[in-house]
Amino acid sequence: MKITDLLKKQSIELHGAVKTKTEAIETMVSLMEKGGNLKDTETYRKTVFAREEEGTTGIGEGIAIPHGKTSAVASPGLAAMVVPEGVDYDSLDGEPVHLIFLIAAPNTKDNVHLEVLSRLSMLLMDEDFRQNLLHAATVEEFLGYVDAAEKAKFPEESGQEEQTRDTAENQKRYQILAVTACPTGIAHTYMAAEGLENKAKEMGVTIKVETNGSGGNKNVLTAEEIAACDCIIIAADKEVAMARFDGKPLISTKVSDGISKPGELIEKALSGTVTVYHSKDGDGQEVSVTEESLGRKVYKSLMNGVSHMLPFVIGGGILIALSYLCDGANAGTDVFGTGTALARFFNLIGNAAFGMMFPFLAGYIAMAIGDRPALMPGIVGGLLARAGTSVTLPEESWISSGFFGALIAGFAAGLIMLGLKKLLEKLPKALEGTKPVLLYPFLGILIMGLLMIFVVNPPVGAFNTWLNDSLAGMGESSKVLLGAVLGGMMSIDFGGPFNKAAYVFGTASIAGGQFDIMAAVMVGGMVPPVAIALATTFFGSRFTKSEKQTTVTNYIMGLSFITEGAIPFAASDPLRIIPPCVAGSAVAGALSMLFGCGSRAPHGGIFVIGIIDRPLFFLGALAAGALVGVAGIVLLKKPLPEEKR
Repeated sequence: MKITDLLKKQSIELHGAVKTKTEAIETMVSLMEKGGNLKDTETYRKTVFAREEEGTTGIGEGIAIPHGKTSAVASPGLAAMVVPEGVDYDSLDGEPVHLIFLIAAPNTKDNVHLEVLSRLSMLLMDEDFRQNLLHAATVEEFLGYVDAAEKAKFPEESGQEEQTRDTAENQKRYQILAVTACPTGIAHTYMAAEGLENKAKEMGVTIKVETNGSGGNKNVLTAEEIAACDCIIIAADKEVAMARFDGKPLISTKVSDGISKPGELIEKALSGTVTVYHSKDGDGQEVSVTEESLGRKVYKSLMNGVSHMLPFVIGGGILIALSYLCDGANAGTDVFGTGTALARFFNLIGNAAFGMMFPFLAGYIAMAIGDRPALMPGIVGGLLARAGTSVTLPEESWISSGFFGALIAGFAAGLIMLGLKKLLEKLPKALEGTKPVLLYPFLGILIMGLLMIFVVNPPVGAFNTWLNDSLAGMGESSKVLLGAVLGGMMSIDFGGPFNKAAYVFGTASIAGGQFDIMAAVMVGGMVPPVAIALATTFFGSRFTKSEKQTTVTNYIMGLSFITEGAIPFAASDPLRIIPPCVAGSAVAGALSMLFGCGSRAPHGGIFVIGIIDRPLFFLGALAAGALVGVAGIVLLKKPLPEEKR
């Protein structure tokens, strides 16, 4: 095992100023921790000191090689420190120590610490090598001396390494690992992954990216890859499994940064200054990085609920819409949507799925805050919000608190569980096993039920009634304005918080029977990629060759209601792309409302045109919005010089 494979930049200190042996070891353990090799720093520290009590590791000639073998080590590692003034280390020759190497080895059968100890000792017998290390001006120079000494001492390994450098076996070691995830798991997830992979290739950095998409986790990172990498990048707007990264340097950021700032993220990951992540749970639960701001945590918790809710909304909503499509003969009657056997079949299944949107929204918001124990009371809170359960009114008068009630239930359940954990942490260890199977479920449901039935449902249900009545009673001008606002929001950040807020409002409105709102939201989200595709088709002189190659893709994404197709253009030229797209989307949303278009389907774009009310007018609104977007882009973007096209 090569020294240069184990020794990381962040674990090297060239100007150590320690006064005692104890201080020296404490400093070395801190350097090892910075390298991300430790699962439990305190246990490792005790192991190193225990080994020192058995006999000094100051081997003479100004060198000390302390070491510790323990299960607290995640992966083999080395730390190094130069002490220019020297430190009394109780060395065998009684002389001060100027050069210290600390070895960390996992508790496995291969005794890696003995192999590294032997290898180090052989290299350090060379006086010139020692002097080079002691006088290295930079960390890079220090590592260069180590690499040169190893190649000179073990030439047979260098030859073998050159032959196997590009083999599949050697490629298992990645410098950087990453995870990308967005609430919908459709576009941002994969665009961020592609951005990181392309930039890493350009920089000559090895990287592997796990995508947490709507179809499940792909390219999943293995324990071996995590142990061997230098840094982890989490570019996500929802919760991901974090406990597996315990003890590794980790950057946590927005998924959009993986698209727009991949170079900055990779440079930071390689800087050696990234904070080591420590999980608060060791069982693989989904936890957040503690350095995140409160607003960021709230947003990620909300998006965790939204991402788990959307499959029910989309699948169930389209099935319900199909039930109306199959029952055209009964349009306008009380049985519309259930008047035929096929329509009733679609309607029953669709409503069953659609009805789960509130429980899953609340449950997974709660889980993001209070971990798995909070999932169940969150789901119960969502069910109570959906039913509008209240003891102050007879059952026939219950009013669903809907989306807003489910939101409150999700955050409340998470906070309730955090409170219960704090309250019950003093229980005797003998009762520890009763918490997840008895105390958390019982107390969680009880408190959540009291909160929803007596506090949340009555006022929020009344608010929902007022909101639905207000929307239904809106005049034409008010509806047009609402359509313009919602349509424009879909293009402000192309899948970010504004986009998601408008979309969630649209899907929640379907549940309240306001289909015109969903149509305005959908057409507003379709405009940006279509407008950009039209601009690259008819005004190609304003775009680079690589941008023009995305034309077909943007037509498909836009017509499919995947707004994220506009992101690369917005990221590279925001001032000339975003304003025209917002204007075009606002026009499309306003016209959709003006024309009386409605969508019972929460997704699908052109592919659900058959179940959209007044479909030709919907397409007209889309065309008008796209043309406004194209006009704005052409006005703001000037033709490029020939060499840039």
